[in-house]
Amino acid sequence: MAGEVPIPAKYILVPLFKIMTTALINFVSKFLSLSWLTGPIFDKELRVSSRRRRNYVLRFTYLVLLTTFLVFVWLEEVRYLGSAVYRISRMARAGQTITFFIVWFQFCATQLIAIIMLSTSISDEIDNCTLGLLMTTPINSFQIVMGKLFSKLLQIILLLAISLPLLAIVRIFGGVPWDYIISSLCITLAALIFVSSLSMFFSIYFRKAYVVIIVTILSLGLLFALLPFLCFMMFKDMMSDDDKLISIIFQANPYGIMMFNTMVMDNPRNLGTIFFSWPLHCAIMLVSSGVLLLVSIIKVRKVALCQATGQLDRFFRKKPTNGAIESRPNTSAIRPVGKLAFLWKELRSPLFGRSKTTAILVISIPLILLLLTYVLIANENVLDDQDVQASYLAILGCIGMLFAIVLPATCITSEKESRCWPLILTTTLSDWQILLGKIIGSLRRCAPAWFLMFGHLIVFTLIGFIHPIALIHIPVLVAWIIVFFLGTGVYFSSRFKHTTTAVIMNFTFAAVIWGLVPLLMLLYAAMTRTSDNYVERYMNINPLFQGAVVLDGTCGRRRALRSVTKLRYHWARGNENALESTGFLLSSMLGYMLIGSLFAWRAKCRFRRNIF
Repeated sequence: MAGEVPIPAKYILVPLFKIMTTALINFVSKFLSLSWLTGPIFDKELRVSSRRRRNYVLRFTYLVLLTTFLVFVWLEEVRYLGSAVYRISRMARAGQTITFFIVWFQFCATQLIAIIMLSTSISDEIDNCTLGLLMTTPINSFQIVMGKLFSKLLQIILLLAISLPLLAIVRIFGGVPWDYIISSLCITLAALIFVSSLSMFFSIYFRKAYVVIIVTILSLGLLFALLPFLCFMMFKDMMSDDDKLISIIFQANPYGIMMFNTMVMDNPRNLGTIFFSWPLHCAIMLVSSGVLLLVSIIKVRKVALCQATGQLDRFFRKKPTNGAIESRPNTSAIRPVGKLAFLWKELRSPLFGRSKTTAILVISIPLILLLLTYVLIANENVLDDQDVQASYLAILGCIGMLFAIVLPATCITSEKESRCWPLILTTTLSDWQILLGKIIGSLRRCAPAWFLMFGHLIVFTLIGFIHPIALIHIPVLVAWIIVFFLGTGVYFSSRFKHTTTAVIMNFTFAAVIWGLVPLLMLLYAAMTRTSDNYVERYMNINPLFQGAVVLDGTCGRRRALRSVTKLRYHWARGNENALESTGFLLSSMLGYMLIGSLFAWRAKCRFRRNIF
């Protein structure tokens, strides 16, 4: 219009330029701060973790174990005998041995810790009904998954950082190149990210921490032990060069790559023509972890939306075919259970969940894979070999021991986390009735894990590959292992409020009494230059050593054909026959059962302490 004064361009362009500049700076700062990646979940988890006492206890315990083992390795490699020239010449070898130990210790320990720490990362949000609430905020499923993952990884990376100064100091001794330290650290981080992603993935589908722990460990054994073995046995006849086949199979196996990397550093000639590339392996593991995280993000969004709309059961259970709510009228009369109410409740709970499909898969898949290994090894005509039979029983026994350690440690903490424990204590049930129900319920859940081992034992004893005396010795060993871990597991479950803490303590207790204590005894004997006969006596009551002695004395066709009086068991205190070994195993069983009973009694005494 006429008479209007035009607005100068600087009054328009300058504010616009400032707005664009501010927006660009905010975008760049937000991108560099990685808040778009982790979101508020990461900040919340860090604040909570910094206030948890168990994280500080974990770091302290990790450092104590690492230092103790290092001192033992140092005294074993560098003897204070001989001239100064001899001691100096041993420094390089001591540096290599200590580096090997630190690398493998952190490689195995951090993965186990990651499995346990991330076993409830998503299931806790589902049980607390907060996952659906998070979807009503600007936080998306990507930030939920990445925030949970990185917050736990940061706690574990702090453990790795503890050992870095030790690796740098030990390298001064010589014999250890920086390439090995860097490559081993990268392999460890790649494996750690994959294991953490796998544990988080299973925590979406299983609400119980012990189920996630067991399924994750068995999945790792399936992926990195059983499947490579089956692939090698099936394809070795197609390729003339076994080293080339091993190079292909183990390129995506972190345990195989770490072993090859250590062998190259120690002596490159040990590998022969086997080729491996740790950068390629790390890339494969990171891509696999990315796929798991992508699937987890999609599933978390579905679960969160189902929870927000009140349809969470439709995600975990099969939908009714007619679209209506599935209902089953209960026409049976009410059954009085009296004082055995808690025992009845434990016995009525399903072993493999309410889904029959899950139960069929849990039973059929291990049996099919086990039968496949039998067929492949039978084709090599080595099924009657002593080492083969001992390996079968040892692996199946370790699976049973895994269930025996994990399941009892969750029997009471699961009630505490679901807030049912105070309600149980207000009933007319006595503490002994509750304890009996929990023990029998844990025993019922542990028993199926031992069926594969006992089935293998019975079948190959009838065939003639295992001596029949093993039908007495192995059940005696398994009986006290189960009773002992039932007692310790129930005690730690009553002592702590969280399943994760109770499971870690049960694992730690077994590692201390059967691993750390013998090492400390050897360390004391080395420092004082005294006899280590008492260490040998202590090793005789170690279940792993007892199992090795029994398997060495009874497995194989040659030993199966011997009479009982001619069998020899190579104990640390000397060789004994089968009858003498039976008496020792029975006395060891009574002692461990007594200790397990004492732990169960102490658990009963703690039922009504620190209830909330």
